[in-house]
Parts: sequence; structure tokens; C-alpha cells
Amino acid sequence: MATIFETRLIGNIGKDATLKTMEKGVVALNFPVAHNKNWKDKRTGEQKTKTTWVNCTIWKREGANMRILDFLKKGTLVEITGSPFAKGYLQDDKSIKTEIRLNVSRTNILRPSGGSLRKDDDFFEYEDDDYNNDVSESSRALEELEQDLF
Repeated sequence: MATIFETRLIGNIGKDATLKTMEKGVVALNFPVAHNKNWKDKRTGEQKTKTTWVNCTIWKREGANMRILDFLKKGTLVEITGSPFAKGYLQDDKSIKTEIRLNVSRTNILRPSGGSLRKDDDFFEYEDDDYNNDVSESSRALEELEQDLF
């Protein structure tokens, strides 16, 4: 029986997406997304906010259409769907840090930063065909790179 482990996140992009070319023709578009949880403290009545940052990656093949980079700008409100995972690493001070990451399979631009989308724009909902069709190939290449690093 097939299983699904997928997360949907709505939040604001924290900084413009960056493009990183990996080995074996794999390209990673990386960007952080902030999710804010707001609540009222029952004891004090004070409004509180907790921000959780999620580091997101859209995987592409080298030479694929990178037009989505035009929309992945700081301040843009996005709805993204993908496979979550946690990654731990050792910091310089020898403490262990864990971050939440999301391999993005679908992007929906809800409110662009500093502008608006045209009616004919195809990024109102952006289904990442490269991710859906080539995720296993990209995952294998990424696993090989991680093995070389660790």
C-alpha cells in the first residue's frame, strides 16, 4: 500500500530564492519561508507570535525553465506543498542544530512582493513537472552528493 507524507505551508518568503547548480545536472532553487502562529496568552492577555522558518528547495534539471525565480522574492506570500524532512548539523561551537526543510512539489503564489500577477500568468498555481517526473533521479543524485560529503 502506498503512503503519502506531504505538508502544505502558507507563509512569506524571507529572502530572494537562490539557484545552486549541483553535480549530474541537478539545480536547486532554495528559499526560506516564515510561518507565523499568533495567539493570545491566557494568563496575561498579551498577543504572542511564534515564527517558524522552513528552508524550501525546488529541484530542477539543468536547462529547465527557471521562470519561477522571478516570483520567489522576499515578502511574497506563497502556498507550497512538498515532502518535509529535518536535517541536523554540527555548528562551529559543537552544538547540534536542526532545521526543517521541504522538498517542494507545488507552488502557488498568493500575493507577490511589490506587484501583481497578470491574468495569463501561469504561476497562480505552479505544479513542478520536473519535480513530479524526475524526483527519483534528483533524489538519487542528491543522495550520492551527500554520501560524498559525509
